[in-house]
Amino acid sequence: MAVQNVLVHVDSKPRTAARLEVALTLVGRTGARLTGLFAEQAEAHRVGTVATWPPERYVAALGEARAAFAAATASLGSRAAFLDVNRGSDDQIARRFTEIARSFDLVILGQTEDGVPVPPKLAEHVIVESGRPVLVVPNVGRYAAIGARPLFAWNASRASARALGDSLPLLARGAEGLIVEVTRKKGQEDEFADYVVAHLAAHGVAARYQHFVADEVQVMDLLLSAAADHAADLLVTGAFDAGVNALFGHGAGTRHLLAHMTAPTLFSH
Repeated sequence: MAVQNVLVHVDSKPRTAARLEVALTLVGRTGARLTGLFAEQAEAHRVGTVATWPPERYVAALGEARAAFAAATASLGSRAAFLDVNRGSDDQIARRFTEIARSFDLVILGQTEDGVPVPPKLAEHVIVESGRPVLVVPNVGRYAAIGARPLFAWNASRASARALGDSLPLLARGAEGLIVEVTRKKGQEDEFADYVVAHLAAHGVAARYQHFVADEVQVMDLLLSAAADHAADLLVTGAFDAGVNALFGHGAGTRHLLAHMTAPTLFSH
């Protein structure tokens, strides 16, 4: 399915520009609509026991973000829209953001940053609960072009297959991909790996397959090392997979990638 409706998280902080850069690259390829969703932590203003919403600080941050989004997306015309999550607490933001995200093809979020007024587990919540693929942009660096050198984290699981399929509309024409499967010691590599290579070839992606053996402590670091060696501009992975083929239970691997990613990463749950 083509990506025709993209949601990107915006706030009043500098990293919004990097997320918008990625979003504009993707919608530029497809002619998709782009909606910016403002979400930033804030507490209601209180006078005595009466709380009023929104507080002045939130209104100012919202105005700043709206102006920056309008300037960045001016060339999109009617294909750009701006929304306000209109909530200030972590739980309210995560719940409302996720409810809105379900109406889009793709969600773009930022990696968690210290000192930024965004719920620290917003990405986790949206990945697990939205039912949509989520592209997370690292909190350092600029990524004007993505999808020319994708790395696919593969482990013959439902989540890996879902992630690979979700990534296809994000890939650049003539992309050169790397499929990386990491198994535990004595583990068996996927006997159908050649089919995965052929599937990508049918979509115009020239990919090769590599199999590595590692213990659980090394798996995600090995994956990140392979991404660096491949000069990957997009990492594609299943997320929070608790199936029989999962290398980590309870999302430890996903959380490691969320904390240590070095390239934009597409998570599918």
